Amino acid sequence: MKKQGFTLIELMVVIVIMGILAAVAVPKLFGMIAKSKASEVGPAAGEYVKLQDAYTSEVGEYIGNWIKIGYAGPGTANADKLGSKSTNFTYSDEGEYSDGTVAFTTATIGWKTVSNVALNDCQKGKYWQLSAVGNAAAGGNLVYTNTIEDDANCSPLTPAFKNIAH
Repeated sequence: MKKQGFTLIELMVVIVIMGILAAVAVPKLFGMIAKSKASEVGPAAGEYVKLQDAYTSEVGEYIGNWIKIGYAGPGTANADKLGSKSTNFTYSDEGEYSDGTVAFTTATIGWKTVSNVALNDCQKGKYWQLSAVGNAAAGGNLVYTNTIEDDANCSPLTPAFKNIAH
């Protein structure tokens, strides 16, 4: 019985095929990693909107701060006690808030997160934020506006974030 191995041509074809697969798969892998890191932004912003709306409905004040509405962004001191950590983003509460007598007629930034790491083409230090404004025409409800710095590179990582403000 004659024993034969693989020919040089067969080995070269296998190596070329593996190279092509690696060239396609590696960028896809890094894209998925960036999306998974950014996946916390949408739910964190949605939780803020839900609590802010509940606060406005119950208390009648527009735009309460995070302590008033009971919100703790991932990685903040209160969230860390609950086990909600974030190493990819820093969350902050930047707004000026109602004292119960003022219905805000200009947008107030109530929720913001800044990336601590580069997420593919979305560079470190880019932000996602929600601004809210009281709107008597909308039945006294808050109207939210979302902003993503460097929208072209950062927005595809968090597709749900664009729909939160509705």
